[in-house]
Amino acid sequence: MTAFDYVIIGSGSAGSALAYRLSESGKHSVLVLEYGGSDIGPFIQMPAALSYPMNMRRYDWGFKSEPEPHLGGRVLACPRGKVIGGSSSINGMVYVRGHAMDFDHWAEAGAEGWAYADVLPYFKRMEHWHSGGHGGDPEWRGTDGPLHVTRGPRDNPLFHAFVEAGAQAGYGVTEDYNGQRQEGFGPMEQTVWSGRRWSAANAYLRPALKRPNCQILHGLAQRVVIEEGRATGVELRQGGQTQIIRANREVIVAASAINSPKLLMLSGIGPAAHLAEHGVDVVADRPGVGQNLQDHLELYIQQACTRPITLYRYWNLISKGVIGARWLFTKTGLGASNQFESAAFLRSREDVAYPDIQYHFLPMAIRYDGTTAAEGHGFQAHVGPMRSKSRGAITLKSTDPDEAPRIAFNYMSHDEDWRDFRRCIRLTREIFGQAAFDPYRGQEIQPGAEVQSDDALDAFIREHAESAYHPCGTCRMGAADDPMAVVDPEARVIGVDRLRVADSSIFPRITNGNLNAPSIMTGEKTADHILGAGMLPRSNLQPA
Repeated sequence: MTAFDYVIIGSGSAGSALAYRLSESGKHSVLVLEYGGSDIGPFIQMPAALSYPMNMRRYDWGFKSEPEPHLGGRVLACPRGKVIGGSSSINGMVYVRGHAMDFDHWAEAGAEGWAYADVLPYFKRMEHWHSGGHGGDPEWRGTDGPLHVTRGPRDNPLFHAFVEAGAQAGYGVTEDYNGQRQEGFGPMEQTVWSGRRWSAANAYLRPALKRPNCQILHGLAQRVVIEEGRATGVELRQGGQTQIIRANREVIVAASAINSPKLLMLSGIGPAAHLAEHGVDVVADRPGVGQNLQDHLELYIQQACTRPITLYRYWNLISKGVIGARWLFTKTGLGASNQFESAAFLRSREDVAYPDIQYHFLPMAIRYDGTTAAEGHGFQAHVGPMRSKSRGAITLKSTDPDEAPRIAFNYMSHDEDWRDFRRCIRLTREIFGQAAFDPYRGQEIQPGAEVQSDDALDAFIREHAESAYHPCGTCRMGAADDPMAVVDPEARVIGVDRLRVADSSIFPRITNGNLNAPSIMTGEKTADHILGAGMLPRSNLQPA
């Protein structure tokens, strides 16, 4: 077949959810276009191996930022999944819905129908939540959705020390940050099930592909075909051959916050002057395409551990082999967790309306990408501000579909960014200084006890801040009369019929935490908009 009712570009978090829901009734034919290959293999499916796939060109697009002027000209990695399941197949498997006020802000910014009361039913529909008997109110969670959400075993005493230290410092505890109350210290949730990464591909795409009306086709989507103001198909290249895949009803772009705006611009949708510079015929002058780029930055605050209880004892080839073999044959043991098993969401100041700092705690001192381990036992907190005012942009380098776009985040371009990051460092020192860490606390590895002044902290931030890999916002959702909005509140591209965008690129503002969960929710909710069958009833639950 070369014609389908719905053609979805991208098999990632939102794209897989769309494929599942649009094909669910059996009434519509659905095609998913994916450039990447198979996600089968231990580097992806083994949770503890999470640092590998995002560093493998087989699975990652290999995007890099432009030199960042406020970070000393550093070039930062921007991993995006080039594989079945997209970035849900290479991410850290951390599950965070976001704060209720994030989505209320979306609605206030013009995304009518996307307030927390509107999106909570979709979070619940997608979840199969497993509390493990460790607290949380099931009224706030879904228990029969496709996406398994679990908690790690938290066997290492350092996970509990982190939560206890937060309580001792006066910041409170939450049993379920994805439930009624996000703020506080508590267990972290992960998309892991039966010892395997439970990606959007495992949760949504594979069940959808078992249906006769859903297929996947591998190739590079080069542009959306637009005729007389409406999307009619997708130009797809497979090897050296190019063909047009027709869409009888709609084309849905779900290609990531990097590739979705690039594809729109290559299709003639974007800032007219920028398109003209590259000789692209303008179909719809939408100046917001590629703008509003946002991300989370984070630091690794590392402390030496005086007891040999951290993951460093397994940082050798023999232990890694044993862990890998156990996981391969039983799907149990250390290989069956992402090791991010405790978390926190805090406010940087009392006058902040809701948490704006996130913590991931890890019982080892190591970079997220696994490239640099601190010598000896240690533990660390990944910490960073959640709502930076800094904005960047995605622009074309050329009209070659194979060439990556220009990615300029413009990190740390506001004074508040530096203030908030300094607060993150000092707050983490306060937490690590509590009595709960007395049995374990050695010297501070980084930034180092000598790094105290604002200038010294700023120098450390400039040199060591890293992306948390949460790009979003580049096809912002808003009111149809908003000149900077790219899609309306039903995810329809403004100015082009039968074309939608549904992924993290449509977020008006970045959410409070990791983006996999709200990206899947976006696919779930957009599917109902497309089908026109009515939205799920709004929730009347009141968050704390």
